[in-house]
Amino acid sequence: MLVNPVSLLMPAPLQESQQPAPTSANQGTEPIARSFGDLLKAKLGEINTLQQQADALTQEYLAGQVEDVHQVMLALEQANLSLQLAMQVRNKAVEAYQEIARMQV
Repeated sequence: MLVNPVSLLMPAPLQESQQPAPTSANQGTEPIARSFGDLLKAKLGEINTLQQQADALTQEYLAGQVEDVHQVMLALEQANLSLQLAMQVRNKAVEAYQEIARMQV
C-alpha cells in the first residue's frame, strides 16, 4: 500500500498574482472592519439604532400615527432579539476572559 506524504495532499499557497479577485458581492457593502473592536462598535451601533427605531415606532403607535400594530411588534421583537444576542456574546467574552485569567503561567 502506497501512502502519499501529507505535503502532497495540501494545496499550494496562493501567490500574490494568484490571489482571487474581490467578488462583486463585497463591493458596495459596508467596509470590512479593521479590528474586532471596530466590528463590535459597529454592531453595537446597529443594536442601538434598532432600539431607537422600535421606540420611535412605539411612540408613533401610541400617538395614533401608525395603524399597523404588527409592524410595531416586529420592530420591538427584532430589537429585543438583537439585544439578547449581544448580551450572550458579552457573557461568552466575559467567560473566556475569566478562563484565561484562571490559567496558570
